[in-house]
Amino acid sequence: GIVGTVLGVVGGFFGGKVDDVVLFVITCRLSIPVVLVALAVAGLRGGSSFLLVILVLGLLLWDRFAVVARSTTMQVRNVSAAWCAGASRTAVLWREVLPNIATHLAVVATLEMALAILLEAALSFLGLGVPPPLPSWGLMIAEAKDYMFFSPWVIMVPGIALFVLVFGINLLGDGLREMLGTQDAR
Repeated sequence: GIVGTVLGVVGGFFGGKVDDVVLFVITCRLSIPVVLVALAVAGLRGGSSFLLVILVLGLLLWDRFAVVARSTTMQVRNVSAAWCAGASRTAVLWREVLPNIATHLAVVATLEMALAILLEAALSFLGLGVPPPLPSWGLMIAEAKDYMFFSPWVIMVPGIALFVLVFGINLLGDGLREMLGTQDAR
């Protein structure tokens, strides 16, 4: 989130050639499928690692933060009264722009959190996620697939728990969006 927020705010706030470079970086990132890169990196690494999963997901899931931060920064920077009062760029950025885009980024953070959990579960299910002593619902589902015909509850419990967690996080994001007033005009 930090990488995407910094890129988006810098591109949206300064505009011009800086924004063009940020848009190019965002477009390059959006052209790469997350799951494919995560599988390739984990496969090339040769094994599962908790740190590798964190790094891969952290370095691949910043694009939505950048897009939202850029677009909301472009909206906020032009209507700020601090420009008219003669405030510096740093003051406008820290006192006006960042507090006004924080609600939008909170909603994006909840949605990205759900996506990261699903990607980690998928990598762990394929054996490329966290190593077996660490708890992971994807790993639990992978280990239970041999018993699913004789004891279906063994695979259903972690699957339902994963579903409930992701669904709850999505509901939290929707609730934040409605509570903070960041819903789209319909």
